[in-house]
Amino acid sequence: MEKVKNRWLIAASAVGIHISIGSAYAWSVYTNPLADQFGWGTTEISLAFSIAIFMLGFSAAFMGKFVEKHGPRKSGMLAAIFFGIGVAGSGLATAAGSLYMLYLFYGVIGGIGLGIGYIAPVSTLVKWFPDRRGLATGLAIMGFGFAALISGPAAAALINSIGITTTFFVMGAIYFIVMMLASQYLAPPPKGWVPEGYIEKEQNGGKIKADLSQLTANEAIKTRRFWMLWMMLFLNVTCGIAVIAVASPMAQGITGMTPIAAAAMVGVMGLFNGAGRIGWASLSDYIGRPNVYTAFFIIQIAAFFLLPITSNVILFQILLFAILTCYGGGFASIPAYIGDLFGTKQLGAIHGYILTAWAVAGVVGPVLLSLIYDTTNSYNLTMTIFGILFIVALAISLWIRVDINRLREKQSESLKNLTGATGEVQ
Repeated sequence: MEKVKNRWLIAASAVGIHISIGSAYAWSVYTNPLADQFGWGTTEISLAFSIAIFMLGFSAAFMGKFVEKHGPRKSGMLAAIFFGIGVAGSGLATAAGSLYMLYLFYGVIGGIGLGIGYIAPVSTLVKWFPDRRGLATGLAIMGFGFAALISGPAAAALINSIGITTTFFVMGAIYFIVMMLASQYLAPPPKGWVPEGYIEKEQNGGKIKADLSQLTANEAIKTRRFWMLWMMLFLNVTCGIAVIAVASPMAQGITGMTPIAAAAMVGVMGLFNGAGRIGWASLSDYIGRPNVYTAFFIIQIAAFFLLPITSNVILFQILLFAILTCYGGGFASIPAYIGDLFGTKQLGAIHGYILTAWAVAGVVGPVLLSLIYDTTNSYNLTMTIFGILFIVALAISLWIRVDINRLREKQSESLKNLTGATGEVQ
């Protein structure tokens, strides 16, 4: 008998990969040094990050089937190669003083590594943790959210001591090594494997629900509930990423916070983004994924309508931090939600398709915010419109329950018919 791997070490390996690729969130550390050295504009430099996030979403979609076919180990290694080359290649771009090379290496090549590296470990964790899907995926995706707290200061220190070009080389090598080592332990569970005590809990009436279905990615995208999930993630990310982009100037304009206080607030936002990923995802194991998503939207409807009229500094920050927990929680809860609705047959591929919502939202959110703000010169109407979008998201989160209940009833009816026909449950 082949020894079954330790699923908590699988989770640790997944965190290793996500902490590496999550360093993308620390891109702003490179902005000022690049601008000072080459005279590039902030918008031009930020475009490298935007391309990377866009490529993350669409490479996850296109490479999802590769992950399912070749497994998480090979996929993780491929992600290490792409992301390592992307970051180290950015050093070549700065050595050559070429902005377009930076877009190619960090944006396109690094972005492909981001996409493969994001879905490979997460889809595997869902299969290893049928009893704690939210906790397991939350751990990995929390690593993605918290990564900037480690890589940001490290990159800043290296830039000051060895220069930006060498920093890219060093960081690229580190990410490559960490991701390559972490990938070696990744593997799907053996066929028919379940965690210890899982079957006994089910037999004793434990709250373990069977997946609604076992669909391929091509079958999943033909269902209404797939597009409901896509739209919920899209709206959550669109509004969340937009408010993150203007958190500092908005806080200064509405509450009168000083630039230093607003900058400190932005740093704390990262903690709530990461904490929301593990917190909400873990909670979803107990109250269910539909309830968690409905809670996201109720909280954010209140927060977005209150933000423009909240001049109290403490209350303003509480509302903003609440939004950030929901933003992070949306990413962490979605893989488990996919497993509940579509099963684990091709979860990586389905997750990849769903993540195109992130890619589109990463473009739509900041553009929508800029258009509204430039037209009105006020954050009031902007936040109100986002609040209305969350009302739409809330309606979808309630509508998807109708589909879930209908499929549960159909599942239950099939089980009854099977029991009646055979005299026992097969």
